[in-house]
Amino acid sequence: MHTEISITLFDNKQVEEYLKSLVVETQDLASPVLRSVSICTKVEEAFRQAHVIVVLDDSTDKEVFTLEDCLRSRVPLCRLYGYLIGKNAHESVRVIVGGRTFVNLKTVLLMRYAPRIAHNIIAVALGVEGEAKAVLARKLKTAPSYIKDVIIWGNISGNNYVDLRKTRVYRYESAIWGPLHYSRPVLNLIFDSEWVKREFVAILKNLTTTGRQFGGILAAHSIATTLKYWYHGSPPGEIISLGILSEGQFGIPKGIVFSMPVKFENGTWVVLTDLKDIEISEQIMTRMTSDLIQEKLVALGDKIHFQPYQSETELRKKDKRISLLIADDSQEEQVSDGHKDLVPDEEKNLVMSDEYPIGTVAHTCNPSNLGGRGLRIA
Repeated sequence: MHTEISITLFDNKQVEEYLKSLVVETQDLASPVLRSVSICTKVEEAFRQAHVIVVLDDSTDKEVFTLEDCLRSRVPLCRLYGYLIGKNAHESVRVIVGGRTFVNLKTVLLMRYAPRIAHNIIAVALGVEGEAKAVLARKLKTAPSYIKDVIIWGNISGNNYVDLRKTRVYRYESAIWGPLHYSRPVLNLIFDSEWVKREFVAILKNLTTTGRQFGGILAAHSIATTLKYWYHGSPPGEIISLGILSEGQFGIPKGIVFSMPVKFENGTWVVLTDLKDIEISEQIMTRMTSDLIQEKLVALGDKIHFQPYQSETELRKKDKRISLLIADDSQEEQVSDGHKDLVPDEEKNLVMSDEYPIGTVAHTCNPSNLGGRGLRIA
């Protein structure tokens, strides 16, 4: 027998008509597990006796033009939601945070402002995991569901590391064939290592920087799957990525929300600290943790400017580029004005471009991507 659920869609009064249309669509599903669906636009009534809360992206009340403004704009709502969740929700409430932007930051802020249930607040990483599996499946000409154990480390909606060292593919059509439980390491089947290092990373990075990742269907499936695992356990032996508060595992600094490998069992999750050969290089780990620490400090007003992490190698390259630019400027002074105009502006500025290294994803601060109605399901 299925457990029946009642859904409440919470948002501000300005989007009430949109919420009503969602209610009708949901009712049209005629789902046997859906008891009722309603809307809430009164802040004081939000999350009343909710057993599960899903927090998605929130539209901003004003335009934001800098990364720092984007980060600080998350605090007021997270403070309000944290207070309301602690006050109104059921004592055993489970909170799942998703969306396209600042997922880790929103999660750690909700933990800060709802300390009573901080242990029951998690960030969904299955969307990024699914994207990576789909890209690999297209390369191997197989089904994404046949690919298991992709590990997402770090910032779910920002600077993360997709780890394929434990990734395996099942039911792969090749000269070697076995029973359904037989699998092979993905990295042994992709002979083009440059594709993994460059094109694979570039495809995933493009999904994040353009804000196209975690669309409606993917978001719904990722959240529903995470909830199913949380209540009923994840598949035995399978590695799941999840954003949780670090307690120092894998050398990750305490106090930040970080995506790492876990399994679900007995209504909770267990970090897979016993996995072998998954050490992360100091440079990659520092890059990811530095950005997450700075996000939190900037959002809370303890730091004014966000400064993306740069390794010593990148700093030396940047110094070299600046030196080249100065040298080019000196030479340009000797060129006649008529010839100067023949140099395109794009090429003049190219030497100053500072690309993120292979294997990382840059932060995005596109105000259009910060929108989207933030529907909470309580």
